[in-house]
Amino acid sequence: MSYDWLTLLGDSTDRFAAALEGVDPDVPITWCPGWTLHDLVDHLGGVHQWAGHAVVAGDPSLEPVRLERGADLAGWYRTHAVALVDVLGSTPADAPAWTLDKQDQTAGFWRRRQVHETLMHTWDAEEALGTPRPFDPALAWDGVLEVATVMYPRQVRLGRVAPLIPAVRIRGVDVAADVTLGTGDPLVVEGQAEDLLRLLWHRADTSGLDPRAAALLSGAVTP
Repeated sequence: MSYDWLTLLGDSTDRFAAALEGVDPDVPITWCPGWTLHDLVDHLGGVHQWAGHAVVAGDPSLEPVRLERGADLAGWYRTHAVALVDVLGSTPADAPAWTLDKQDQTAGFWRRRQVHETLMHTWDAEEALGTPRPFDPALAWDGVLEVATVMYPRQVRLGRVAPLIPAVRIRGVDVAADVTLGTGDPLVVEGQAEDLLRLLWHRADTSGLDPRAAALLSGAVTP
């Protein structure tokens, strides 16, 4: 499926900012131990700055501006989200850029990556506030594919996780699709695309999984 990533990025950053209006910055983030909403906003705003720098400067060397205690969460975040959308909107998708993917060194990489980054952290914020909204199944499955083809291979390449042996076949029952991580006769994990995406990003209960698959996926298959 083809997506208008820039429109999705604008919509998803607006949604994240809206979730921050009038909230307590010290609300804990359930699936990011030790983090509060302040930390989550600081992280996502910093990632936006970093991604924009990767496009403009062609390297990952930026030290982001940090969110100060007591600052307006939504206002600070919007500043950096708008700057990222402006950079990506004014840069051709096929322009060269530093990226996380050896196979795709273009600015367009960051359009997709930042949509998925933002949607996952929007879920983090909304879940912490008791108002999580569901993922679009097709978009969630695209996030699963990003893990399988970009994130997991990079984690292996950087030595952050060992190759999965046996493999784990991820099967989306609501999207009628599957993808495999690792090698060897696979263990099968199936479910709704959203649940599978959150599983891969360590935001889902694994108690109902085959213990062997749960152990494999508990490693750093994503950053």
